[in-house]
Amino acid sequence: MEIYSEGVYMKKMTVDELLKKAEKPSKMAPPMHKFYLGKVQVIPRCPVRSLADFSIWYTPGVAAVCRKVKENPDLLSFEYTSRWNYVAVVSDCTRVLGLGDIGPEAGMPVMEGKALLFKYLGGVDAFPLCIKTKDPDEIIKFLKLIEPTFGGINLEDIAKPKCFYILEKAREELNIPVWHDDQQGTATVVLAGVLNALKLVGKKLSEVKITLIGAGAANIKCADVLELAGAKPGNIVFVDSKGILHAGRKDILEKEKNPWKWKWAAKSNAEGKMGGIPEALENADVCIAASRPGPGIIKKEWISKMADDAIVFAMANPVPEIWPWEAKEAGARIIGTGRSDFPNQVNNSLGFPAIFRGVLDVRAKTVTDEMCVAAANALAKHAEEKGLSEDYIIPTMDDWEVYPKEAVACALKSIEQGVARIKPSRQELWERAVKIISDARKSLDALVKAGIIKPPPPEEELLSTY
Repeated sequence: MEIYSEGVYMKKMTVDELLKKAEKPSKMAPPMHKFYLGKVQVIPRCPVRSLADFSIWYTPGVAAVCRKVKENPDLLSFEYTSRWNYVAVVSDCTRVLGLGDIGPEAGMPVMEGKALLFKYLGGVDAFPLCIKTKDPDEIIKFLKLIEPTFGGINLEDIAKPKCFYILEKAREELNIPVWHDDQQGTATVVLAGVLNALKLVGKKLSEVKITLIGAGAANIKCADVLELAGAKPGNIVFVDSKGILHAGRKDILEKEKNPWKWKWAAKSNAEGKMGGIPEALENADVCIAASRPGPGIIKKEWISKMADDAIVFAMANPVPEIWPWEAKEAGARIIGTGRSDFPNQVNNSLGFPAIFRGVLDVRAKTVTDEMCVAAANALAKHAEEKGLSEDYIIPTMDDWEVYPKEAVACALKSIEQGVARIKPSRQELWERAVKIISDARKSLDALVKAGIIKPPPPEEELLSTY
């Protein structure tokens, strides 16, 4: 069968060959992590020309800086310390990837990986903070306690429905941007992909019927952002493990105690559809699946009952809910997944590094869903300028120039919404973002070239030794 390899149709692979390829990162990851003893470190920002410099960077000179910041902590802490570029990656590790509640120690590799992406793609200094509490109010208290150190907070891998509550309360009570990547990050990139896919098929967001398979944090925020961008709530249909959401699903409030999900049960599905995935997909223009790994979660015959020129995003990892070639054979015109070895990877890493770059560069007091829409439009526009096709509806992480574009869009939206502490010009924002992001990449290259970061040993030695 013909399948994707490196982003285009290149060669034939069997499902077994594809699965073997997919398993290789998991095979290599443990020895590579052990070899490097983690993925991020702290290095100085300032020079040390001699030991005398410590009298400036530390005592006694630093006391004068402390007195200065005390005059106006909200403003000057961003000018005299690295707070302007610090983000905390905070998780209670109750929903880590597809692994579930694995504990803070086991979740640390994921949060370190997030910090690496923050730095390499957005030039952001991110600190992984895996915490030993599952209580949502304690988590909010923790966020408030660390607020003076950071310019923003990225929440990660927190189970629903408390993730909704934590995000809402933290955004209300903190004076820095708080973002939940599983919600807002996913929604941003999904919106960008949907906007460009609709351009290719000649349909309008305000008119299409959208089916969301899975009603967790990602898809609920996807619906919020799609609505904000112009989709009609009544044209959206959700499916969870019990079936289609509708106003009669009292279990959502009574058993799940999930008002965020209930909001969509009450206002979606204007046609009153009942049943499960097959019924929800009938005549749908767009399918967005963020449920559980496949294959076989979505069947070919269900895709065949979608509208003409159907758009299918099957985003489960490591295996999508339906293989892309199966969706194509069933009549879908445009397909996206969460994987890098297929075209149209819907990847949160296209969103959060640049969005935080933007809000940090204006010292924003919050991050809003409108900023997600602005970022999605920047992503979509960049891909459109490069040339849209059915196999290229969204940028890839190799398109590094999209990150400063996205950062500027979010920064300008922060200024427009009145939540920016400073108001640089568009040109100033662009130059700053380009410099910070390119400097981050150059720094890593310099460390590798200097031998401070060593190359890994050969694969056979790595696997046998580590």
